[in-house]
Amino acid sequence: MTATATRTALLMAALIALLGIGGWAFAGSRGLVAMALVGLAINFGAYWFSDRLALLANGAQPVSRDEAPALYAIVESLTAQAGMPMPSIHLIPSPSPNAFATGRGPDHAAVAVTEGLLRIVDRRELTGVLAHELSHVRNRDVLVATVAAGIAGVISTIGYALQFGLMFGGLSGNDREDRRGSPLAMIAWVVVAPIIAMLLQLAISRAREYGADASGARLTGDPDGLADALERIEGAAQRRPDELGGPATAHLFIVNPLRGRSMLSWLSTHPPVEDRVARLRAMAGGGAP
Repeated sequence: MTATATRTALLMAALIALLGIGGWAFAGSRGLVAMALVGLAINFGAYWFSDRLALLANGAQPVSRDEAPALYAIVESLTAQAGMPMPSIHLIPSPSPNAFATGRGPDHAAVAVTEGLLRIVDRRELTGVLAHELSHVRNRDVLVATVAAGIAGVISTIGYALQFGLMFGGLSGNDREDRRGSPLAMIAWVVVAPIIAMLLQLAISRAREYGADASGARLTGDPDGLADALERIEGAAQRRPDELGGPATAHLFIVNPLRGRSMLSWLSTHPPVEDRVARLRAMAGGGAP
């Protein structure tokens, strides 16, 4: 867990540094302040509204205790163990087995599972899945991912703005002097920076998945339960693919619903399921995750 947290911190620092460089390239020292304000505004909006948007995008509906007593019982047991408040529980009307958690922290969290997940997993496997999702909430992974996405979005926006600046007359004399940059450097930013930002964002997402697997396995004391669930979900999802809420919320799910679109693991929001399962099996055998 310490290694995962360190890796995430370094990746976030790289994203923030990239944002600062972009602000300088876009408008010199004034750009640093402007990009900081834009980044804060985007992240403030994401902080407050991302949970509702994620639930809405996936058609998740609140479910009552009477409608899903087993689901409530597992979540109540896990939250009591973890010392967390009870999140709201939602059901997604999709046959594809999957689940996600969202919210800005333990006091404002939601857990959503698909109808397909409840059909194919047993209680032990469902407990592993829910422990993984609650670990995302406890570790504040949703907030980290939201901030990373916001920063990456600003970096891409800078790239587009610079692109239009180069296309329609470039920079004024004062701007050129303030930035002290060359047209080649700006072109490199336009082409390379958004790609680097995307790769850093995806790397953060993958690191948080490993961390939630380990935290969830420790919470239940049963790494094999989550490993079995991941294998079952992956196999069923391949037979019945469903893109669910689309790319904007793909990083939230326990198994990537868009995995068919990426041929390379470093272009995915999730680590390969076989790698995650291997780490969990190692934990069950007494090894390090």
